[in-house]
Amino acid sequence: MWIDTHVHFDAPKFDGTRSDDWTRARAEGVVAQVVPSVAPFNFSTVRGMAHEFEGTTYALGIHPMYVNPLNVDEALAALRVSIEANIHDSCLVAIGEIGLDGFVKNLDMDKQVAIYEAQLKLANEFDLPVLLHVRHAQDTVIKYLRKYQIANGIAHAFNGSFSQAQAYIKQGMKLGFGGMMTFDKANQIRRLARELPIESLVLETDAPDIPPAWAYKQNNYSYYLPRIALSLQELREMDAASLSEQIKRNSIAALPRLAALLHA
Repeated sequence: MWIDTHVHFDAPKFDGTRSDDWTRARAEGVVAQVVPSVAPFNFSTVRGMAHEFEGTTYALGIHPMYVNPLNVDEALAALRVSIEANIHDSCLVAIGEIGLDGFVKNLDMDKQVAIYEAQLKLANEFDLPVLLHVRHAQDTVIKYLRKYQIANGIAHAFNGSFSQAQAYIKQGMKLGFGGMMTFDKANQIRRLARELPIESLVLETDAPDIPPAWAYKQNNYSYYLPRIALSLQELREMDAASLSEQIKRNSIAALPRLAALLHA
């Protein structure tokens, strides 16, 4: 039993194969997936997929890589409307994908910060955890988590230092690990996966992005998650059943609304 805590299931790359992809993932033991939105244009899309595909949940948020063309007030107003309309939808599990990106050139950082802060306020207001996108901005993201006392969610595709990992953990966050962990030369990520407290880790694919080693430069899929989990199992020297149960508990701790879905 595995949970993909971050997959862009609505991506056009899955058009034409989406249903078969998820059927295969379910057959491989992936019982749930979390599909984050990236901007108002796909809020209804991710919600629709959650209600179409069994075991699928969604998050509503504005991704930092999509902020440049947005009118901040209009985008945040649209997000609020969508959250209010769906807050009692059991398939809505988080605010996300939100955060900061200091890697992509020409992204307006002031605009990113303004939208990130506003979304943290919404997470507090509606009592929802957050799914975080963080690149070259770990310390700043953590600073605002502390400022707004956000104590639940996932730092997706974690690739920071041990001290930064400990700061997220102290704040109450879980850390997402996926395809990068399968590369033998990804020494830092593999060391983090091996040595951080197992109670702080969750699994993800970020499909169709961040493919594992065996699919390098190809599309990633949720049905790869059990094999990605095998890498963590080997790094931690754990048996599959114990790891699966622990990762399930961690995922529910990060995203409490998953509990109802998994116990249905």
